[in-house]
Amino acid sequence: MSEQTPSYGLWWLVVLNSAIFIMFAFSFFKPKTPRDWRSFGAFSAFLVALFTEMFGFPLTIYVLSGWLQNRFPNVDWFSHDAGHLLEMMFGWKTNPHFGPFHILSFGFIGGGFMLISAAWRILYAAQRRRVLAQTGPYAYVRHPQYVGFVLVMFGFLVQWPTLLTLAMFPVLVWMYVRLARTEEREAIVDFGDLYPSYAARVPAFIPRSLQPAVAPVA
Repeated sequence: MSEQTPSYGLWWLVVLNSAIFIMFAFSFFKPKTPRDWRSFGAFSAFLVALFTEMFGFPLTIYVLSGWLQNRFPNVDWFSHDAGHLLEMMFGWKTNPHFGPFHILSFGFIGGGFMLISAAWRILYAAQRRRVLAQTGPYAYVRHPQYVGFVLVMFGFLVQWPTLLTLAMFPVLVWMYVRLARTEEREAIVDFGDLYPSYAARVPAFIPRSLQPAVAPVA
């Protein structure tokens, strides 16, 4: 691989990319409660950590530079493209932005944001009518917005894995699971027996099939 000019220390890109993706997520999620803000804040921290290493300071490359240089001596590990660790380690020889992992990451990121957006529309309409959201993405999983955030984070990990974001990822998943359980207890209070019936039909995070769960006719 030909040597490339390092492209770090671009803090304006850190700020710009963080702001764009955080505002994009905010436009879908629209946090209102303190619990919403905590989950959204954790997701935002993940994005800031990611873009800091992507454009600001490559901490992961510095920490692993000795091992990486010994294992893959033909790679200029302080070039910007080398931050696509999976493409580099699997020997992708051309522009890593067109590599299989980079393309796959866009599928997860785009799919995650689409799921968050679709779920928000259903949830917002249900909240206005004071009914339980059971249609759209909510007919497949009970917590599609949290699933969407996890998909987005996983997509970024595939595209640009870092030590910090790899450490943050399981913590954030655990946080979303706890938030989901709290919301379910509140939903039982608000909707009574309707929510346990819904929960019996629809899984929490992983859909059972491609067919939506249909609510029983009252």
